[in-house]
Amino acid sequence: MRALIGYEYGWRMADRTTSSIIIDAAPSAIMAVIADFESYPEWAGQVKSARVLSTGDDGRPATVRFVLDAGVIGDEYVLGYDWSDDEEVSWRVVESGKMISELSGRYRLAETGRGVEVTYELTVDLKVPMIGMIKRKAEKVIVDTALKGLKRRVEGS
Repeated sequence: MRALIGYEYGWRMADRTTSSIIIDAAPSAIMAVIADFESYPEWAGQVKSARVLSTGDDGRPATVRFVLDAGVIGDEYVLGYDWSDDEEVSWRVVESGKMISELSGRYRLAETGRGVEVTYELTVDLKVPMIGMIKRKAEKVIVDTALKGLKRRVEGS
């Protein structure tokens, strides 16, 4: 019964939220905006601040400290990044905050005949109990806001 309750309320298992959007730009232009973390507060609504702590051999950010305020999910944490050229970037928590125990995800870029399809996957698990439905709604808001903000930022509209 305990495992069933934990699953139902999202306390033990992290769910993945995935969404995609088409952006009319080169993959390199999209990745340049994704890698410009200090500008996230201007277009990624829930990010209140982002500061690059270290960079990798390729010059792209390797670790970034974030302050997030997504309504029911608000925290400060550090993410570590892995870049695959202009095709994918993935991240995971390297220093958790007070609320977030796991946060991982990725952007995948795929050229199509209509532009570049950008897919955002996000998994969040919390240290505090939260009804799964509320957590999933917060994740969806984060993903949708990020994709729409990324599109506006890249396309300049």
